[in-house]
Amino acid sequence: MTKNIVILISGTGSNMAAIVRSAAQQNWAARLDARVAAVLSNRADAKGLAFAQDHGIATGVLDHQAFTSRETFDAALMQRIDVHQPALVVLAGFMRILTPGFVAHYAGRLLNIHPSLLPAFPGLHTHQRAIDAGCKFAGCTVHQVTAELDVGPIVDQAVVPILAGDSADMLAARVLTQEHLIYPRAIAQFLSH
Repeated sequence: MTKNIVILISGTGSNMAAIVRSAAQQNWAARLDARVAAVLSNRADAKGLAFAQDHGIATGVLDHQAFTSRETFDAALMQRIDVHQPALVVLAGFMRILTPGFVAHYAGRLLNIHPSLLPAFPGLHTHQRAIDAGCKFAGCTVHQVTAELDVGPIVDQAVVPILAGDSADMLAARVLTQEHLIYPRAIAQFLSH
């Protein structure tokens, strides 16, 4: 049975695009009988939706602002996701904190990528915080999602140096290139087990 992947985005979807390209170019999707079944966003203006549509992937929008609570939004989002019977739900720049009920529903099949070497610097502003702390290295982490923010089991990591004179934006760009490499690899490894 085909392993369906549902990817959640809120913006440009660069990690989603890297996953789609990697699945095709490196042939891991065919080898693992996996496919990106849908890309869903909480924002109608998310630029990544156009990329997904151009690649023949089903898309959908569920505006979180139309809901009175996180719980009602997450319940509606689960209904949209479950239509695709996902083997894996991938957060790729999905800028929402998920409810414990949502996380429990997808326990063991929910991945996120975070722009720091967890457990260091969970949450926001990771690059500036790493620079301010005097770190010599930064990076990114693919992890399983748990109810506690950015503390789930680590699946993969990549390291980049912090260079003299780096701004948060310069470091973010260097980290992003690694995100595009490790996220598809981590998904392929995760689906192969």
